[in-house]
Amino acid sequence: MLIDLRSKNLTGKFAENTLVKADITVNKNMVPFDDKSPFVTSGMRVGAAAITTRGMKERHIPKIVDLIDEVLTCNEDEKVIAAVRKKVNVMMKGFKIFAY
Repeated sequence: MLIDLRSKNLTGKFAENTLVKADITVNKNMVPFDDKSPFVTSGMRVGAAAITTRGMKERHIPKIVDLIDEVLTCNEDEKVIAAVRKKVNVMMKGFKIFAY
């Protein structure tokens, strides 16, 4: 999914770098009629392969969206970002990358 961040006055690069602090991985990505360079971008791309291969389903997506929104809305608050990182890690403990 491609998300245009211009209405939030954020760049894709900033969103990518901020979300990684919360252990959420997205990629900066250009959007149609982007006025930013490919190294900055006005959007981000969210893929589902990483979570679906771990067993997550559609019902988990609203929680993930809420976590992403929380970080991007409070992007300068390191306490919020740390709290989201904790929530992400707790949630993902039930969805292992490799089955043993």
